[in-house]
Amino acid sequence: MAFEATSAAPAGADTLVSDTTTQGFRQDVLAESMQRPVLVDFWAPWCGPCKQLTPVIEKAVKAAGGKVKLVKMNIDEHPQIPGQLGIQSIPAVIAFQRGQPVDGFMGALPESQVKQFIERLVGPLGPGATAELIAEAEALLAGGDAAGAAELYGAVIDQEPDNLAALGALAKIHVEAGDLEGAKSILAMAPPGKENDAALAGAKAALDLAEKTASLGDAAGFYARIDADPADYQARFDLALALGAKGDREGATDQLVEIIKRDRTWNDDGARKQLLQYFEAWGPMDPMTIAGRRKLSALLFR
Repeated sequence: MAFEATSAAPAGADTLVSDTTTQGFRQDVLAESMQRPVLVDFWAPWCGPCKQLTPVIEKAVKAAGGKVKLVKMNIDEHPQIPGQLGIQSIPAVIAFQRGQPVDGFMGALPESQVKQFIERLVGPLGPGATAELIAEAEALLAGGDAAGAAELYGAVIDQEPDNLAALGALAKIHVEAGDLEGAKSILAMAPPGKENDAALAGAKAALDLAEKTASLGDAAGFYARIDADPADYQARFDLALALGAKGDREGATDQLVEIIKRDRTWNDDGARKQLLQYFEAWGPMDPMTIAGRRKLSALLFR
């Protein structure tokens, strides 16, 4: 359940699975192994068992949540390193730690044995690890690494397909990357009866907002309409949606609050309902959600 973020991934974002060359081996494997174990998968396009092992080992590495990294080397294109290591048959996986090979296996092992191999390096990867993975993903997301966070959320879902927190967070990442269909697919994975769970609410609200704003035009036109008629509440409402779509949360909040201030009953209390949907999409601890609730409370309870 990995996140395909070719366009949205930040430059330099870390990945748990990558390819290397003879020239890149020192940095990709030896240097990286000073920070965490690196598994090197020696393979070739003609190798049938290699194709069987690839999805198994990639899944196991992602499920480890960043504790290990997988680096793949095509021995046909880069024979020097496997030759130096004495690799005579493939698939062959060698684990490096602190710059040195420390363990390995040959052949297309089943998932359970690959997991045991990784656990010898980093310790147990039991069900309790998912909470740790989610915490790490949240930290990455807060730091701007959406691709890295998505990879960890995907690892959680691989282990626990019904983990609603991971499903909601990953769906929201897809929404923010502009992949609305991907977000819908992830939300559809929620177990029957859990589709409206609170853990998915933020992603659903964000998806709904993204679909609403997809057909909106440039914000300049809405400003012109408001200048001509400050009581053009539909223009203010559409401007709020356009500003929200561009990430201007404060501007979107201010336009909706202005409608509520002028005419609470407009569009069946539509401005307040839209503002609450924003709060749900942004999350309860978002600074603009907190500030927006204060502005709304000041109007409603004055």
